[in-house]
Amino acid sequence: MSVVLKEKGRWDPLKVAAKVTAAYLASFFAPRKDKKKIVLIGGNLGEKYEDNAAVFHKYLVNNHGDQVTAYWMYDPKTSYALDGNIQNSVPLGSFRNYLLFFQADYTFHGHSLLYDIAPSVDKFLFLNRKTIITHVSHGIEGFKKILIQKEDVPLLKRTNYFNCASEYEKELKLTKWNIPERKLIVTGLPRFDRYELHKPAKEVKNILMMMTWREWLFDLTEEEFIESAYFRNTMGLIGHPGIRKLIAENGLHMQVALHPFMKKFEKHFSGLENSDAGIQFLDAKYHTIEKAIEENDLLLTDITSVSWDFLYLNKPIIFNMFDRDEYIAKRGSYLDLEKDLYGYKADTIEEVYGYLKKIVEEKISTNDWHPLATQYIDFFDHQNCKRLAQRVLGVE
Repeated sequence: MSVVLKEKGRWDPLKVAAKVTAAYLASFFAPRKDKKKIVLIGGNLGEKYEDNAAVFHKYLVNNHGDQVTAYWMYDPKTSYALDGNIQNSVPLGSFRNYLLFFQADYTFHGHSLLYDIAPSVDKFLFLNRKTIITHVSHGIEGFKKILIQKEDVPLLKRTNYFNCASEYEKELKLTKWNIPERKLIVTGLPRFDRYELHKPAKEVKNILMMMTWREWLFDLTEEEFIESAYFRNTMGLIGHPGIRKLIAENGLHMQVALHPFMKKFEKHFSGLENSDAGIQFLDAKYHTIEKAIEENDLLLTDITSVSWDFLYLNKPIIFNMFDRDEYIAKRGSYLDLEKDLYGYKADTIEEVYGYLKKIVEEKISTNDWHPLATQYIDFFDHQNCKRLAQRVLGVE
């Protein structure tokens, strides 16, 4: 199944070809201002400045500006880079973007080189043989079997390094993704460096509800989507009388974060928010997942990668894998979704309510499965960015 994450205009291929040709030729003559290493970094399709790629960009800017010029690639349809004064920000698809790609010593991408670093790069990758390319996972792998599309094949082959959170993840990428061992580096996830390992809240007061995406929902009609298990389960959780009563009577707050790839169906969730009942939908324009992770005491999810952050922070998790059989059949998981979950396993909305009630009434605020964290995460020392920079860039 092919999923188009960015719409293209009719003349875009010609425009890209012209820019790439001009940038490639200019790269032979454009002088470099200094001897500092040129590093391009991008993530979240250029639409947001958060997650591992952004954390690593901040680290290089703040700690290695004397040795490295770290550029951030952003979607020109957004304004966050300019509004936030993100240092060395460059619009994706611009002439400068392509020129820098040919000049770059290194690139780091969180989702895909194609969407994070240079649009349509799969078509002209053969022109750049010198840049060292590193894939920085946006989360620990395990819940989703790799989905390789046609354009991904040359990109994966060309990538020099794949960072891993642990030896567990390295083994998975070695045996399941078939990545050569020489390309696998265990450095830890950069975004874990931003968390203080403090004690969780004394009691759960703030709940983050966040479901991951399913590529098979992209091709559904509006009518088919509102009949899907995904939509019906989301509606059922937010509208459950017991859950709403539990939130209202205990002064709780629940933030609902829809996955960015579900943006096209956003309108169907309108009307579910009820601030009086303590339920709020997060607006991606004003709220970051980073902030939501830090502010919330419990995660309600299916199998989003954010669950690894809550495990790292020793916060309770309720896994509601409402479409487990369909998910396993259509995508598959490297983890056993019956035995390997590091939180409460709720197959139904009623079970979610039961666990929420238990957690609130018994004032449970830590994750009983936290000892499992060391099976999946090797480092808790806030040195992940440093390790990655040393291993790939050779900076101290």
